Amino acid sequence: MPSSRTRRQLLQTAAIIGFGVVTLKLAGFSALAGAGLDGGPTDGPAGPGQVRHTDAEWRRMLSPAQYDVLRQEGTEAPFSSPLDHLYASGTYDCAGCAKPLYASDTKFDSSTGWPSFYRPLPSAVTRHGDGSLGMERTEIRCARCDGHLGHVFDDGPRPTGLRYCMNGVALNFHPAAGVQPPHGA
Repeated sequence: MPSSRTRRQLLQTAAIIGFGVVTLKLAGFSALAGAGLDGGPTDGPAGPGQVRHTDAEWRRMLSPAQYDVLRQEGTEAPFSSPLDHLYASGTYDCAGCAKPLYASDTKFDSSTGWPSFYRPLPSAVTRHGDGSLGMERTEIRCARCDGHLGHVFDDGPRPTGLRYCMNGVALNFHPAAGVQPPHGA
């Protein structure tokens, strides 16, 4: 019998494929790993200033949905995040440690059901190879707390050609000074 994590990954894959957002352009994905496209290292610790907690502490600090995504590498349902269609000026920070990750001016509508960006802030994220769903992908993690955020794909807009497809539950939006935060963000 498959483990609960394996069952969850299979269900997530079925949901993703059902919405038609997975493209099997494997040759392009392998080129992303280690290419230095987001300013972060491909693996290992990010250095001084990292946030570390025990599993019990993470469970207390995060909502069940945040814990599933950030600490268990889960995926939220597509089109479920209020951040998907939020385009106010500000930053998107890690829900696990509050590290600023993405500027709002790099956000775009990918029509995938998840908040998408074409570039992270400098040194905000790390990249890791991920072959968990029978295909090679590049996982994106927070450089400070090592929380799972989502994946990067090579089908994004100019200027980078990249789509950082993030789980909205792993992000918190902080409006720029003088910008009224939208309801639900």
